[in-house]
Parts: sequence; C-alpha cells; structure tokens
Amino acid sequence: MSAPGQREFFTVKTVSEALTGFRPELRTPVETIALAHALGRVPAEPITAPHALPGFARATVDGFAVRAADTYGASEGLPSYLDLIGEARMGQAPETEMRPGGAVAIATGAPLPPGADSVLKVEYTQSPTPELIEVLRPATPGEGMVRADEDAAPGAEIARPGRPLRAQDLGMLAAAGIAELPAYARPRVAIVSTGDELVPADAPGELPVGQVRDSSAPALAALVHEAGGQPDFAGIVPDDREALTATLRALVKGSDPFGRVVEGLSRGCDVLVVSAGSSVGARDETAAAIASLGEPGIWCHGLSLKPGKPTLLADVGGIPVIGLPGNPRSALVVFRLIGMPIVRMVGGCTEPPPEPSARARLTRDLPSAAGRLDVVQVRLAGEVAEPLFGSSSLLSILTAADGYLLVPEAATGLAAGSDVEVMLYR
Repeated sequence: MSAPGQREFFTVKTVSEALTGFRPELRTPVETIALAHALGRVPAEPITAPHALPGFARATVDGFAVRAADTYGASEGLPSYLDLIGEARMGQAPETEMRPGGAVAIATGAPLPPGADSVLKVEYTQSPTPELIEVLRPATPGEGMVRADEDAAPGAEIARPGRPLRAQDLGMLAAAGIAELPAYARPRVAIVSTGDELVPADAPGELPVGQVRDSSAPALAALVHEAGGQPDFAGIVPDDREALTATLRALVKGSDPFGRVVEGLSRGCDVLVVSAGSSVGARDETAAAIASLGEPGIWCHGLSLKPGKPTLLADVGGIPVIGLPGNPRSALVVFRLIGMPIVRMVGGCTEPPPEPSARARLTRDLPSAAGRLDVVQVRLAGEVAEPLFGSSSLLSILTAADGYLLVPEAATGLAAGSDVEVMLYR
C-alpha cells in the first residue's frame, strides 16, 4: 500500500516499449542547407550522383599505363620490353593514345590515356634507355587504376535519407559537385525546469540552504546538441500547476512565456522537455499540467527503469513531451536512453549513429530486479569494468564514469566476471 499522500505510477511501460511504441507524428520542416553546414544533418531525400565518379579512369600508383596483354609472360628472368611513347600529366587530358607495345609514364591521380587498361608499378620496371622500359612482371586488367564510374555510377545514391551526414559523406558530395541539399531542420527542443528549490546555474556566490543550481538544463542541452537538435532553455518554473501549465502551453503554441524574442519559436517547439521537481507532489503537478495540453495526451507515466522510473511521455498534437525525473542523474540517464532517440526521430533520423562500446569484465556482482532495466555507471580500467554506485541525485557518479552498462529486464542480475558491453561516453 502507498504511503499517505503518495500516488502510484500508472501506465508503466518498459524502455523497449517506449522506444518502439511512442511515435509522435511531428517531423521538422525541410530546408535547403549549404554543404559546408551539413555535418550531422539528415538528408530529406536520396542524394544521387549527377555524373560518374571520379569521372575518368585514373592511376592509383606511380608507374606506366599499359595494355595488360602486352605484358603477359614477363618475368625478372625473361622481361618484356615496351616503347615509352609519352607521359600522362596531372590535371590535363591525355595527349597520347595507347598503341600495341607502348607504355605511358603516369603519376598517381593522372588520367589514363585511351586504350590503356592497367598501370604497372614503377617498382616492376627498369629503364635501360630513355625510350624503352623493361617489364619484370605482368600486369592484369584493372590493376593500379580506378574506372571512371568506380566510386559512383551516374544516378547512384551517394547519401541516403534518414542517416546523419558524416565527414566522409561530405567528401563524396563535394566530389559530385553538390553544393547544397535538402535536409530536415534541427529539432527545436524547449527545456523547462521546475522546482521551488531551483535557481539558475549562473547564480553567483554561495547559495542559501535549501536552494540548488539547475544542473540538469545545461547537461540536457548538451545531449540535445549531440542528438542533432537545437536546445532552448525556457527557464525555471515554480511547483505551481497554473504557472507550469501556462508556460508549457505557450511553448507548444510558439510563443515565449517570458517575453523573450527567441528565433524559431514562431512555429512552436518540436520537442518539449520538462525536468520535474523531485517530490511526489511536484511530479503530480507536472503530470496534470502536461495532461491539460491536448490530445492524445499522456502515453505513459512511469518506466520500468532504474534510475528514472518517474518518467512521463506524452503526445500533444504530434509534439512529443518528455517529463523527466527531478534528480539530475536520473534525468540524464533517461534522456540519453529515451529523449535522444525522440529528438532524432523528430528530426527525420531513422538510422542513428551507433554508440561506441567496449567489452569488459565485471569486478563484482550486480543484483537486479526482473522486469526492470538497470542502467549502471562504470569506470573502465583496461578490460575491467568497475560499477559505480550512489544516490541518483549525485552527478559525480556520472562524471567519474567512462560509460554505462545495461542489466536486461529479464535478468535478476549479473555475476562478477561476466563479459559485458559498456556503452562509452564520447
């Protein structure tokens, strides 16, 4: 039975259910962006090569462009001889056309002359005279070169929608001459902190007893950036239902509750994050405020997760609303597991980048309750993972950790010496 005044969580979901089942419809608008600003952005449609890449057959080694058939049977003991009939220069179209028994000097990256089908490394040749080369081993067709369309054929997909662009993707797009592309706008994520005890993070001096700086908002903003979003800190609201409801409504509708001029809020936020107070009463006020925002409303109130059970997910006309626990560590754990995928989803990302990980052995037993996903912070020493424990209000547990591991919902714990996968913090 609950303690007096305490309410039970309702519509509790597992983390896997939340990741697969909570799917608000909102997607950010599509905008045209310059290639120089495209790192991490998500293409809104397939980007195709307008022409063949690299566009001409070229050498990948220093040596001689040849017809492979002219070198067959050559060896160090019985070399073949070819006439040196010209040189292929970098940045210029070839001036020499291959003929039987001929060879053209060529550097890495230079275009192959017409009629050549391979490049023989200079190490496999000798030059007895300026007009003659001695071939010490045979070449095979396609050796030492790339075809005109080997990187990409005309019309081939060179960047796909749903996957954030990486440095190598920008290189491929640049090679294709693509200077701009359609991409989803970065999701605008409004972050609201609640709590009578909170003061801004930049509050000067030593705080009076009972007050704490808002440590969650800057950390959440950093995770929003990491997920490809654009955070907007919408301020601190006291534990008052009417004040919180008014603030959240204003953000959803696209106005700023504090009278600021905030770029992009004219269309409303794309994701609303509420870092709730730690007390049961404060969580109840937050749930009531979120429930009043519109349909379809609260999707779950409680996750089978430690830390982070008092998490709320809601859909307000397609806009996802995430109600986080008040304890900073719990809030950051939940947002990394649930919030970042939601931000990516709203921003059109269907193929999120994989998290870096490492295999390690546990130093001690980890007990757990079946039916609950446990997130355990760990410190790595070589191939050994040391679990870190402490109150969910302690950020020092996170700052000391190199990563975290998951104790599956079906498990009742992990034994010392178990081989585990540690998800690494970047």
